[in-house]
Amino acid sequence: MSAYFKDKVVVVTGGTDGIGRALVDALLNMGAKVATCGRNSDKLYQLQAHYPSSFLHTMVADVSNENDCRRFMETTIKVFGGVDILINNAGISMRAVLKEANIEVIKKVMDINFYGVVYCTKYALDSIIERKGTIVGVSSIAGYRGLPGRSGYSASKFALQGWLEAIKTELMQDDVHVMWVCPGFTTSNIRNAALNKDADSHGETPMDESKMMSAEECAAHILTAIRKKKRTLVLTFTGKRTVFLNKFFPKLTDNMVYKFFFKDGKLVK
Repeated sequence: MSAYFKDKVVVVTGGTDGIGRALVDALLNMGAKVATCGRNSDKLYQLQAHYPSSFLHTMVADVSNENDCRRFMETTIKVFGGVDILINNAGISMRAVLKEANIEVIKKVMDINFYGVVYCTKYALDSIIERKGTIVGVSSIAGYRGLPGRSGYSASKFALQGWLEAIKTELMQDDVHVMWVCPGFTTSNIRNAALNKDADSHGETPMDESKMMSAEECAAHILTAIRKKKRTLVLTFTGKRTVFLNKFFPKLTDNMVYKFFFKDGKLVK
C-alpha cells in the first residue's frame, strides 16, 4: 500500500491527536508529503520536531475559521505544489441533552464538523480537480443514527454525509473521488474534548477506551479504503450493527440506543 501514497500530497486536518495523528504517522512512514493543522501550537511543534523533514508541513489553524482554512490550503499548495488527497478529520463532539444544552454548543460543533469540511474542501478543490484527487470526510455512526446527548454532533455528521454525497455526484465527470468513513467507537481524544452543556470541554470520557479499536488500526483501514476508492467505510461490529438495525428496525434501535446511553432517565454515556 505504501507505493500508492509515496510522494502524494495528503492533507489531514486535526493531525495532532487520535485518528488524525495515526494517519499522519502512517502516511509519513509511507513516503507521503503531509500537511496537517491543529489548534494546539505545542502539539504541532512536537509533531514537527518528531519529523524534522521537508515532507511535513504544519500550521496552527481552527477549521471553524474560514480564513484559517484558506491560509492552510494556500500554504500547503505553496510548499508542496498541490493537493492529491484531503482527509477532513478535525472534529469535536458533545455530551449534553437538549433540555440543558446552550445553543452555542450545537453551533460550535456544526462550525467545526460541517463548515470546517466545507471551507477546507472549497479552498483545496481546484488543486484536487487538477490532480484528479480524493476528498475524504471522517464521519461517524452518528451520521447514520442520531445519538442522544449528541444532537449537535449527529446533526453535523448527517449534514456532512449529505454534502459529501452531493459533491461526489457533482465531481464524477472530473474524476475526483469522494468518500466518507465512519470509525465507530475508536480510541481517540474526541470524547475527552467533547463539549458540555456550556460549550466547555468535559476533559474526561464515560466510555471504556480499552475496549475500542485503536487509532492506528482505524487509520490503516481508512488508508486502505482510500487506495481502493471505496464509497463509504463503516468500522467495528457495533457500528455496522447499529447502521443495519437502524435502517431495517428503527423502533427497536430507538429502545436499544436509549438503554445504552441512559440509566434511570439520566444520560450516562
